[in-house]
Amino acid sequence: MTFKRIFKIIGRIATGFIAFVASYLLFAYILSHISVAKETSSSPADVPIYILTNGVHTDVVLPVKNKAADWSNDIKYQNTTAKDTTARYIAFGWGDKGFYLNTPTWSQLKFSVAFKAAFALSSSAIHATFYKQLQEGPDCKKLFISQEQYSRLVAFVRSSFKIDSSGQFINIKTNANYGVNDAFYEAKGKYNLFYTCNTWANNALKSCGQKACLWTPFDKGIFYQYRNND
Repeated sequence: MTFKRIFKIIGRIATGFIAFVASYLLFAYILSHISVAKETSSSPADVPIYILTNGVHTDVVLPVKNKAADWSNDIKYQNTTAKDTTARYIAFGWGDKGFYLNTPTWSQLKFSVAFKAAFALSSSAIHATFYKQLQEGPDCKKLFISQEQYSRLVAFVRSSFKIDSSGQFINIKTNANYGVNDAFYEAKGKYNLFYTCNTWANNALKSCGQKACLWTPFDKGIFYQYRNND
């Protein structure tokens, strides 16, 4: 095989890769700007929840305790460093286990971790963080949903956890915690280019009848839908 033919093959591969990335970003932009409308409900919307982003990743934040669920029975305070039992809210984020545990900062991202995540070659985890309070702003939106909608949301979140033989969520023992009020748990599903942490959060909103994107891999899509929810 001549060098000319080799360079031609490399050029085609590079062109195909660029075309794929461009198409992915274009469809992500278009589909994230198409809204799934909020459902109508005759029941009082009296359960507060939040969506929270760190600029890349979206968490869904729920009350620690209400009549539909007491998350402290499943997400044990003692699994956090602080073991603080006064938290009022708990944030859930689903994502690639390698990203969560092996990438403290973006500058430390390894190609192997990114490759495995992009192509569903790794397992997933849920990051659970306790909060005493949250401050509303561009990166934190407060929503009110009905008790029935909240029950659906609880079911969606619960269904994302792996459980052990006794029906308990499986805590991941690690020193990779982000702070003193968080812990990691084994999760179902595999992260990939088309089902990311933000896709999961967007589907969580869909599960309880809230405004959402048709599809999004990025947090920007979700928060675009709530840009006027100030």
